[in-house]
Amino acid sequence: MQVKKNYIDGEWVEGTSGKNIDVINPATGEVIAVVSESSTADTKRAIQAAKNSFYKTREWRDMDSQTRGDIMLKIADILESHAAELAEIDTVDNGKPLREAEADVADGIHCFRYYAGLIKAPYGGVYDVNAGFGKMHSFTVHEPVGVVAQITPWNYPFLMSVWKTAPALAAGNSIVMKPSPKAPLSTIRLFEIFEEAGLPKGCVNLVQGDADVGSEMGSNPDVDMIAFTGSTKVGQSLMRLAAGNVKKLGLELGGKSPNIIFSDADIEGAVEWAMIGIFFNQGEVCSAGSRIIIEKSVKDKFVKRLAERANAMTIGNGMNNPDIGPVINGQQMERVLGYIKSGIEEGAALVCGGERYTEGDCAKGYFVRPTIFDNCTSGMKIVREEIFGPVVTVQSFTTEQEAVDMANDTVYGLAGAVFTNDITRAHRVIKEIRAGITWINCYNPTFNEAPWGGYKMSGIGRELGIHGLEEYQEVKQVNINLTPGVVGWYKN
Repeated sequence: MQVKKNYIDGEWVEGTSGKNIDVINPATGEVIAVVSESSTADTKRAIQAAKNSFYKTREWRDMDSQTRGDIMLKIADILESHAAELAEIDTVDNGKPLREAEADVADGIHCFRYYAGLIKAPYGGVYDVNAGFGKMHSFTVHEPVGVVAQITPWNYPFLMSVWKTAPALAAGNSIVMKPSPKAPLSTIRLFEIFEEAGLPKGCVNLVQGDADVGSEMGSNPDVDMIAFTGSTKVGQSLMRLAAGNVKKLGLELGGKSPNIIFSDADIEGAVEWAMIGIFFNQGEVCSAGSRIIIEKSVKDKFVKRLAERANAMTIGNGMNNPDIGPVINGQQMERVLGYIKSGIEEGAALVCGGERYTEGDCAKGYFVRPTIFDNCTSGMKIVREEIFGPVVTVQSFTTEQEAVDMANDTVYGLAGAVFTNDITRAHRVIKEIRAGITWINCYNPTFNEAPWGGYKMSGIGRELGIHGLEEYQEVKQVNINLTPGVVGWYKN
């Protein structure tokens, strides 16, 4: 089996750690690839290559936005020509159903095209400033941050790599990326396409590994910004490491998002959206609607219908396009099953699921049945902690304020939804939800044009949209004296 390499300073090279990483298909438990693991020295070399690219050769940084945008459009075109291949890579690497991987690839292609256009839009501002210093012309410009270290998760391998590289490249930065070792293959393929598209030497660099590599990225003084998507615990660690040179931070972390359903909502529609909210991508979604908070008068009806739909879901290898595929690996499967055990022990009512699925071809994979817990309370572990699997909790309320209080009773603040046919209530309640991404009468739609990020322990900053580009830029103030000599209170 050919060993996948690192991409450093325009060359594909093996890591010097002397170790390899086995990449496992979670549907079968089989090794599908071997990746050469980077050492700390490799990571330093990649950072140095990015630094040289940005501060010395400056080819990408100094390129005009039209040319830079054209190269990004070329990347999008190449990605589109390999769309089927990329989707299959993510399905066998991550386990998600093929149609979901296909949607991820299509979204990623659009993301490159979006930022290729956005970088050519007007930026900056001109200010009418205090005349006490004479006649002044004051304006701002947006400049790239510099060397950006990026760490992506395993739940959306291709899409998260695009969400980070597209705006960072559009802004003119140089990059060092580390994908999750659990699902690195589509990111490796993305970097092969970067090379094919002609990105300058050292502009994009790819290293492989886990904590040691990530720690070097976080602490290295030559890194100007770190962008990370993953667990809150790792995000906290990176914040501490970044303090060494006060790096700019972009963190998209965990969530435990509420899905509030009022009695006047279209219950059948709410059930379908709730299914998407929690079971899409096997529930391995930071913004998953993992806490259903429903008005007591319709709870039993809703739960019964939700369980019927969950029990009818097909489970299997993602290449066969089931409703739900495997979780990422055996460790994650045991973690999810551990939370299920905890829910039962704490007194929640197990409505359906709650066990590993091993039927037919799934015997060797890491499958968990879609699981619903009813009669949950806010103090339960399954309600408070992010499970990152196909497990949803149900709580009931009787008043609007009770629903809001229950929704906000969490350290997280990534996402949330409200279902109601009362438009004034919808606006009133959604305004009270302390979360960065919200929906009314739907759950999960995501758009390249709109910002993505959370409140509280769900992170810092925003991805996507204009905000996502600005994350990878610094704003510089420029003041020009248009009056000869010294004027104002400095003048003798």
